[in-house]
Amino acid sequence: MNAASSNPGTRERLVAAMREALSRRGYHGIGLNELLATAAAPKGVLYHHFPGGKSELAIAAIAAVAEELAGSLDTLMLRAGGDPAGALEAWMGAAQKLLERSGFERGCPLATVALETTPEDRALRSALASVFAAFRAHLASALAGAGIADSRARSLAALIVSAYEGALLQARVAGEVQPMRDTSQALLDLIRLSLPGVKGA
Repeated sequence: MNAASSNPGTRERLVAAMREALSRRGYHGIGLNELLATAAAPKGVLYHHFPGGKSELAIAAIAAVAEELAGSLDTLMLRAGGDPAGALEAWMGAAQKLLERSGFERGCPLATVALETTPEDRALRSALASVFAAFRAHLASALAGAGIADSRARSLAALIVSAYEGALLQARVAGEVQPMRDTSQALLDLIRLSLPGVKGA
């Protein structure tokens, strides 16, 4: 059996293993052999799916995170009846529970990789920049769809992403979720004040 006839799902297992590694240990925190063992994949299969090796796999994992983020936001907005505050509250609450269940080991894979990249990691940085920009735009669109002015929606989206990443980082190192709770409440207040019909919006 050659790489091209590998078992269905091998690529997905590799991406999932990399996503988990990025969220817990970062890009440089896991070796290629350990990653392959986690995915139950031989090295030849890795290079069949990802000729660029570990770096290309990491970029694929980052893209998968981006797709999941956008899908999650759409789902939460739908469940909240188009209310961005309700969607954000559910998102932050789910992130807190996930962090607690992981024993405060599982952070955001995007931020984890971003913090450890260097100027030489141009492909990774480019992928991360694109993902952050796309998610900010997606979030801004959701906020604008709720009636918030476009310019305000863009600035709020940037603030939400930055505040979320910072709160998650603080909660992770502190070993408790209070930074996320405080940040969530502040963001909810800002969103509600920005909605149409609210005095001062």
